[in-house]
Amino acid sequence: MPPGKPHRKVRPATASGALESHEFVDLLDESRPFTAPGKNLLGLDPTYVTSRHHVPGVPITSKFRGRQVFGGIPENDLKGTQGRRATLAGLEDVELHEKPKRPTTAVGVTKQVKLEDRITLDHLNKMRQAFEDADADGNGTLDLEEFKVVIKNLFHFKFKNDDQVIALFMKIDSSSDGEINWDEFCTFMQLEYAEKEDSYLRSKETAFSLPAIIAMSENSNSSQREHVVRLCNTADNNFLVVSKDGLVSFWSQNMEFKRMKQAAHLESTTKKTKWITDFVLMPQFTKFIISTGDREIQFFELSTFEPYCQITGLEKTPLRLDYCPTGPDECIILYGDSQGCVNIFIMNSVGETLRNWKKMPKVEGIASVNIDSVVSLESSRFTCLSWIVHEDWVSQLKYYHSLRAVISCSNHPDTALVIGQTMGSTHIESQLQLTGASKKAQNSTVSDLQPRRRLDADQTVFRVYKGVKTFDFCKEKNVIVTGGMDRLVRLWNPYVPSKPTGLLRGHTAPIFHLFICADDDRIFSVSTDKTVKVWDLHDHTCLVTVRPKAHKIRGDLAAIHYNSSSRGLAVATSEQIALLQLKNKSSSKDMITTHREPVMCVKYNSSFKHIITASENSVIKVWDLETGRSVFEFSHAHGDNAVTCMSFDSTERRLITGGRDGRLRIWNYNNGHCLRTLEKKSGMDEVADLTYLVLNKNRYIISVGWDRRINLFSDDNEDYHHIQHPYTYWNDDLVNGHKEDILSIAVSPPNLLATSSYDGEVRFLLLSVVILSLYCDARSSSGPSCSKPD
Repeated sequence: MPPGKPHRKVRPATASGALESHEFVDLLDESRPFTAPGKNLLGLDPTYVTSRHHVPGVPITSKFRGRQVFGGIPENDLKGTQGRRATLAGLEDVELHEKPKRPTTAVGVTKQVKLEDRITLDHLNKMRQAFEDADADGNGTLDLEEFKVVIKNLFHFKFKNDDQVIALFMKIDSSSDGEINWDEFCTFMQLEYAEKEDSYLRSKETAFSLPAIIAMSENSNSSQREHVVRLCNTADNNFLVVSKDGLVSFWSQNMEFKRMKQAAHLESTTKKTKWITDFVLMPQFTKFIISTGDREIQFFELSTFEPYCQITGLEKTPLRLDYCPTGPDECIILYGDSQGCVNIFIMNSVGETLRNWKKMPKVEGIASVNIDSVVSLESSRFTCLSWIVHEDWVSQLKYYHSLRAVISCSNHPDTALVIGQTMGSTHIESQLQLTGASKKAQNSTVSDLQPRRRLDADQTVFRVYKGVKTFDFCKEKNVIVTGGMDRLVRLWNPYVPSKPTGLLRGHTAPIFHLFICADDDRIFSVSTDKTVKVWDLHDHTCLVTVRPKAHKIRGDLAAIHYNSSSRGLAVATSEQIALLQLKNKSSSKDMITTHREPVMCVKYNSSFKHIITASENSVIKVWDLETGRSVFEFSHAHGDNAVTCMSFDSTERRLITGGRDGRLRIWNYNNGHCLRTLEKKSGMDEVADLTYLVLNKNRYIISVGWDRRINLFSDDNEDYHHIQHPYTYWNDDLVNGHKEDILSIAVSPPNLLATSSYDGEVRFLLLSVVILSLYCDARSSSGPSCSKPD
């Protein structure tokens, strides 16, 4: 090894990516025995019959823990019998939770019978009896033809050819002796699906970069002067923070201060700053909208923050504001007020309308237009509707163009969440019931901006105990999540208001914020005690819990926003602004990677048409060449050490891997079963390369690495020891061998071996001479003569 070269190379794990999983249907999915863990059945302890039982030195423990979370309980249970339930491991600041078996109410999961209820003694006896009946020669094993009879007769499969059956037989028969028995069949099935379960759990791992990034401005004042009312991100992924006094500040995606400016217009007479109730961007027209406590809606230029125009004379104070474009020059602006009403402005020719309003007379330095005059004079381009929806303040509202409806919530239990149409009913029966007088009265009602109640057919009402404070809706997953004072996160089908489809327990304080990340199938929830939880959308289980002692965010929560592009949770409190960043964020949204960590080596298996990849995190994945889908994967191949090299045996049924732990391992890579471990008795240096060699009737595994020696192992199936050691070194290699680390090895049949080292030296050896030398050294103690091995 060169001077100054570290004893262990440290390669930074800077690669990141999204784990892509696909459904892969093959013969194993249909023919697995009932004794094997189910492919879609979660909750199996990862320490149960996995490859870790066969790998020495790897502790048989599970880092996943938690409990089942069910959904959809009766409302009376919530009020009476359901007590307060805290999360597990309450003394920890960050918790990782188990992925138990999926509840039958999970999104996209069909109802399944538990594995324990399906297994009977008759099932086991039937399968084992089939093996015994097909064993024509009575030796307790099945050859390929006998195995075909079992599969076709017992499971009643119809194949165009026998390729799948042959492939399954080859996977089970890793020793290539042409025979399998009942124990090998069961072991293969159990190990494969146990590893698939473990792979599923790894794909759900979620972690934050802790502690959170605390925003600091140039004047060391990271917080606004007043309470923050809204957080959002711009098109360039910068964060925009708006406080109650109208102060708007810009921050980079890493929470670095950029600039700050006063947006709200000052009253000329009192010099008092207006009270800002909410804020929303209007990016299509490079403007932003704010609502004030003076019952105004003001428009500002986004680039200069200069006032553009305002709508005055609103009936009630707007509390929550939303904006949604509905066309190239159309939009909807809506707000909820303190009386529980949802007010909707439907605008056509938005650009021209705003320009006309800007020409209106200025009031206190900003062009103003009264809401009554707008409704009466611009009825063709501006429609105003007001609906009585809730019996309490509107906590949140949002218009979803995909639903053509407005979703709003309040703390009133009987009108906790309402999905309502914007324009009202268009049913023929309703139209026929309207007389001329009623039509005139209706038009007058609209012009006078008097709030009305929707017909029952125009809205869907969700009744929730103690109401709803926050919600989020995902069209792709067809799910609504709600949270409120009762500390429960509920999942709803938007068309079934009678009962939630899921119920997520764990928070010990009222829910403050919810967000559905459809790309990652995650639900982010934040409670008023600043506890952050991430839930799996399909399994309804908690993936990680981050408590205030871990993220170190101080103050009372004011506003929260999740940036999907940078995968960060921006949090504004009464004292500071912070960013809670997810780990392993992808550099590009469209980028798909094979592993979470750097890929160390790749091999192709022509027998099964598989591509095998190994990562620095000791994860080995099997990919189908024709479809590009992930077939199988298993982890901890070399503990926490990276896999540095791989090779197949001559039959391509077994995979040999070398790692930084200095060991070689032989695998049945189709189910993650470690068949044998090859290691030296001392000096466990990193293995740099390896090769497999068949010489006459003998089979050998040759490895090289940082120990600067050529290690020769015998691949003998009759040796039943799980751990095997190499042959002793021959004298020529000790005296005239490489002086630096050996980095690669190659074999040219029948017996030429080449090695290269760190100092650029390449050495050639005749394998027959090497093996003969080893044999003679082994016999030297018994006599002066030796004979060449077979």
